[in-house]
Amino acid sequence: MSRTDFLVIGSGIAGLSFAIKTAQRFPDKQIRVITKAAADETNTKYAQGGIAVVSEGEEDSFEKHIEDTLIAGDGLCNKDIVRMVVEEGPDRVEEIIEWGARFDRDPVGEYKKGKEGGHSANRILHYKDVTGMEMERALLQALAQFPNIEVIKHCFVIDLITQHHLGYLITKSTPDIECYGVYALNLLTKKIEKILAGITVLASGGNGQVYRTTTNPAIATGDGVAMVYRAKGRIENMEFIQFHPTALFEPGLRGQAFLITEAVRGEGAVLRNQAGEALMERYDERKDLAPRDIVARAIDAEMKKTGTEHVWLDGRQIDSTVFRSHFPTIYEKCLSIGIDVSKQMIPVAPAAHYSCGGIKSNQWGESSIARLLVCGECASTGLHGANRLASNSLLEAMVFAHRCFERAAEQIDAIKFPAGIPDWNASGTTDPIEMILITQSLKELQLLMSDYVGIVRNDVRLQRALSRLDLLWEETEQLYQSSTLSPQLLELRNMITVGYLIVKGAHFRKESRGLHFNTDYPQKSPLVQNIVL
Repeated sequence: MSRTDFLVIGSGIAGLSFAIKTAQRFPDKQIRVITKAAADETNTKYAQGGIAVVSEGEEDSFEKHIEDTLIAGDGLCNKDIVRMVVEEGPDRVEEIIEWGARFDRDPVGEYKKGKEGGHSANRILHYKDVTGMEMERALLQALAQFPNIEVIKHCFVIDLITQHHLGYLITKSTPDIECYGVYALNLLTKKIEKILAGITVLASGGNGQVYRTTTNPAIATGDGVAMVYRAKGRIENMEFIQFHPTALFEPGLRGQAFLITEAVRGEGAVLRNQAGEALMERYDERKDLAPRDIVARAIDAEMKKTGTEHVWLDGRQIDSTVFRSHFPTIYEKCLSIGIDVSKQMIPVAPAAHYSCGGIKSNQWGESSIARLLVCGECASTGLHGANRLASNSLLEAMVFAHRCFERAAEQIDAIKFPAGIPDWNASGTTDPIEMILITQSLKELQLLMSDYVGIVRNDVRLQRALSRLDLLWEETEQLYQSSTLSPQLLELRNMITVGYLIVKGAHFRKESRGLHFNTDYPQKSPLVQNIVL
């Protein structure tokens, strides 16, 4: 057993920002950051495009950014949260610049700002096409300056510790559920540890690996959402899964696909169908810079119409020097598979990218479980509504990390621990007989989610998905109860739970809105609501 003042689960921009601020404010308290892989292996690392932030002037304003966010969110954004994030965002960006993050500048030293789908002005700060990686680098460098921050790598959090582990019956209607820390599997020692914490912060990222093809890394398995759901916390709007319109199409690929940032279209690239026609003209007046839900559905429709697995992204009109300067990683990746972007079009197809729903939180990052704060992609803050505006995610993560810090600072000195929290009980378990039981179930999960709960859905597909998920859950729970725990089994269990939450949310939403399009209910409902599970 170990104890810490602040426990942060996740080492992306949200978790690290919280840890740095807390270490500065409380040099005599301990902050522990847990990550299940290397410290920099996060969704943040793979964010190419940039961070949306307003410098108010003649061409842009807070009001324009707010309006763009509300339009993209298709009626489900919390307007107060949108205003809060947009207006507080510039201060948070200034902080990360002070911590060492670099953004591209023009020859006179002014920050270059790009434009992406759904934005009415150039407001995207970026560092070439590896903005997230640069921000992650700066945060890890700043983190190393604080001796009261301990980073524990290769440690897999199994479950949150609540009154349930003290023998109390907990349901979703139980008032005052509290989090006392976590049980975690140390992947190096193979031992399950009890870690108690005054305040626990979940910044565990997304869940793209639930689908067959995703822009997310292998670690994005929805662990935080699944843990909170098991602990009887509130989850909302999981049906709104954003598919990035332009992942690089590579035949036979399963798992993480290479992202072609929306900023390429912001520089003038055009989506074309198999006949070479500019396809977005037929779907939206904003053409290639329409919001992501519209572009992804348009590409999906074109692929189904022609029976092909991809469309084309034509960037040949972009000056080759500009392309190589702004998007060096994309240029090299394409070249590595035989595509010269100055002469050839890039094959692209939509891939699961971002979860707009998640753990329900308020404006201070508080979940429905006391002493448990949430920020980053695992949280549902009210900013994104039914569809996230491009490059708003990094901004949201920093704003809510700061607000989580402020709330945690108010609460930490009043925290008390109950007596008798038990160690993890692994008695009666054995090593799994065959790993195929896990790997095959994972393939089934990813296939059924991609085929039945993808960009376009209907009630028959959703019911089939639910039936198959029930069977997968039953089989996996039997394995979980009888087997020694492994990261593969824990991730499978979490992903089945996340898949179930996505399907249930989609089943309850009897309309088409934002990222959720059901052909049985093609119109928006006049009754706008959040689906809370």
